[in-house]
Amino acid sequence: MTSEETVKSAPAAEEGEKAASAAPPAGDPPVTPAAESPVKAIIARKAEEEKKAEENAPKELTDEQKKSLARFHRRKKIQGPRAFFTKVGIGILTVFAAVSAVIFLLPTVLTITNSFMSQSEINSNYGVVFNAAAGTGKVFMSKVVNLKFIPDIVSFSQYRDVLLKNPDYLFKFWNSVILTVPIVIFQVLVALGASYSFSRLTGRLKEIVFFLYIIVMLMPYQVTLVPNYLVSEKLGILNTRLAVILPGIFSPFAVYLLTKEMRRIPKVYYEAARLDGASEFNIFVRIVMPMVNSSLASVAILIFIDYWNMVEQPLILMKDEAMHPLSVFLSKINSGDTGLAFAVAVIYMVPSLLLFLYGEDALVNGIASSATLK
Repeated sequence: MTSEETVKSAPAAEEGEKAASAAPPAGDPPVTPAAESPVKAIIARKAEEEKKAEENAPKELTDEQKKSLARFHRRKKIQGPRAFFTKVGIGILTVFAAVSAVIFLLPTVLTITNSFMSQSEINSNYGVVFNAAAGTGKVFMSKVVNLKFIPDIVSFSQYRDVLLKNPDYLFKFWNSVILTVPIVIFQVLVALGASYSFSRLTGRLKEIVFFLYIIVMLMPYQVTLVPNYLVSEKLGILNTRLAVILPGIFSPFAVYLLTKEMRRIPKVYYEAARLDGASEFNIFVRIVMPMVNSSLASVAILIFIDYWNMVEQPLILMKDEAMHPLSVFLSKINSGDTGLAFAVAVIYMVPSLLLFLYGEDALVNGIASSATLK
């Protein structure tokens, strides 16, 4: 063998030795992947158990955690007595609310049930009250008023007289509708435009005008009654329905509430609409109106109830009794037709009651939303 062959065979010999050492012994079977998997699973499970043990090992609490734990234990100690007194307090408040609700509902229930009494029965039970309130002189109530919730004989004579025999009461009812509905519709429309202007415009003049609106709103109606009378006389609308309708249309109450509601709308909505090319009218109709629906409904309901029950305005601004609403008749019920008082009151109560039941959710939501205004 030459020196070159010796050099070439040396690496080959080393590689053969390494392969021989890596090969398993001749007597042992070869190790397959199936044989290795149980071993790896055991090792992985042990590693996972050690990791969980480390995670569950108690750690040193910080000072803030110790304080929180101490507060939790203190609350837990007093939780029993506090829960007892809380339940007792809730029970007392529930009983108080139930009693208050019954007391407030008694006049309404009495009015509805007594509307089915005959005129003679009403005079025998409440004649002393009507005679004493008539103002004809000094009348002392020597008798005890007999409050009856169930009539002796159920009679529809009151409703028959009101609806069929004497149409004056129906005329007065429709007078109330003719006066109230235009006020509600046009006051809401005026308030929407004015509120949107107050919420969108900026400047010192706008703040001054809005402050004047608040001052006028805080004034009782009796303070503005004389100016309204003088203005109606100058305009030549005294003794007409416009003398009542026009001041009601421009009442500041709805403007104030809707302005506060519209100011809560984020300005980013207006900016996004402007970037999309929307005009002020489109912003008002498609963005502002849907966002103030609840407040708008609550304002409309409150306006209707307020002007449905008005008495001073028709008495002062309209001399013709044929144009007076039903509320004026109810205020003078003691002067005559006492036997029809309860039936007329029930008929007068129906529109407000139906409107409240229909818009109760909107009214509650609007009032709750207005309660958070700043």
